[in-house]
Amino acid sequence: MNNVLLLGAGMVSRPLVRYLLEKTNVNLKVASLEFGNVRQLIESHPRASLQKLDVNDRQALRQVISEADVVISLLPWIHHMKVANLCLELNKHLVTSSYVKPEMRALDAEVKKRGLIFLNEMGVDPGIDHMAAMKVINNVKNRGGKIISFYSYCGGLPAPQNNNNPLGYKFSWSPVGVMLAALSYGQYLKDGKVVKVASEQLFEHYWFLDVPGAGTFEAYVNRDALPYMELYGIQEAQSMFRGTLRNVGHCETWNYFKKLGLFNQEFKVDFAKTSVKQAIARLINSDGKNLTKDIANFLNIPEYSVTLKKLEWLGLLSDEKLPLGEASIFYMFAHILQHKLVYEEGEVDLLIQHHEFIAEYPDGKREKLTSTLVDTGIPHGDTSMARTVGLPAAIATRLIVEGKINLKGVHIPVLPDIYEPILAELEAMNIKLVERSTWL
Repeated sequence: MNNVLLLGAGMVSRPLVRYLLEKTNVNLKVASLEFGNVRQLIESHPRASLQKLDVNDRQALRQVISEADVVISLLPWIHHMKVANLCLELNKHLVTSSYVKPEMRALDAEVKKRGLIFLNEMGVDPGIDHMAAMKVINNVKNRGGKIISFYSYCGGLPAPQNNNNPLGYKFSWSPVGVMLAALSYGQYLKDGKVVKVASEQLFEHYWFLDVPGAGTFEAYVNRDALPYMELYGIQEAQSMFRGTLRNVGHCETWNYFKKLGLFNQEFKVDFAKTSVKQAIARLINSDGKNLTKDIANFLNIPEYSVTLKKLEWLGLLSDEKLPLGEASIFYMFAHILQHKLVYEEGEVDLLIQHHEFIAEYPDGKREKLTSTLVDTGIPHGDTSMARTVGLPAAIATRLIVEGKINLKGVHIPVLPDIYEPILAELEAMNIKLVERSTWL
């Protein structure tokens, strides 16, 4: 297996590309509409090539997959099934960093039959979170214990020294991906009872969390935590939660953004003729003469509200016309976020992953265990988000190419054969989790 195809060359792809070119002997092709900061790496390397590709062109996608032995998809998750089905048809291994959807899981038997592995959730969250969790869970089981509570948190944020905008957030991956996640629902188990959080209440259901060595953050639910009880082999747990970490103030602000309609994918505007301010006015049926007051009334908040200050800072109350043509309010907002909440040259991000477990042993004793990753990006180099998403996928690809992962079927990294070598290599790159234990 000498030919590896990378689909997508976005904000997290550079460490993956660099690793495969430096740590393996594969021939790497990167196929994407844009090549961003990986172009120079590819063009200067004898075993690498670029190909412009629109993934909606099925014939072109089929052709480029047919030439590979292993396909890595860093595309948005909505494209993964078309890639997976072609990999199945053409007998190619697949690695992604995205969640396994039911339709991907449904391919398991056929993937096994063909002797392939489709290894998903090979990023940071999902990815390193699974691997770190299973390391602790299996250690507890090996000592005769069981997990009765597990709370898992992850967040990508600006490092404190570069947290210099009123939203307390900057994008180290696609704004569209962040916004789509903000539309999801969530559920988790607390003290034996299922707690359901509707999409409309996602940012209303949060709490503060102190993370050792990092600070205090807001935590809100990340999708459905219940399936992970079976995946992690902790069906006896009375609490199971997966959450996202953001800086204090985030949840209230984004809740109002949603209520205002900034995530509306159906409401479309011709931005060649309509300013941002006019678009927002149309969204809430305002005549635009006193838009600030109208927004305050629409959201039932004071005119001096910090949310309105943030909207103004983002430029949503401006007369600017954006180069979008006809587009939805959703994509208008994504465009604005992508251009306003950016890392300037030399600024760095902060990646936090924090697990809290309660273990119970046959003698009745209980132990609190934590596993914490606090990682900062490299000034003038790769972001922490890029490293922690790209490197697990890159290492997994190398292990598949070298025949060191021999599993078949649709998998996520919860088995020792996958997570042990990957965690060990990440730690050698200084991406490491600190484990702590106290008896209760």
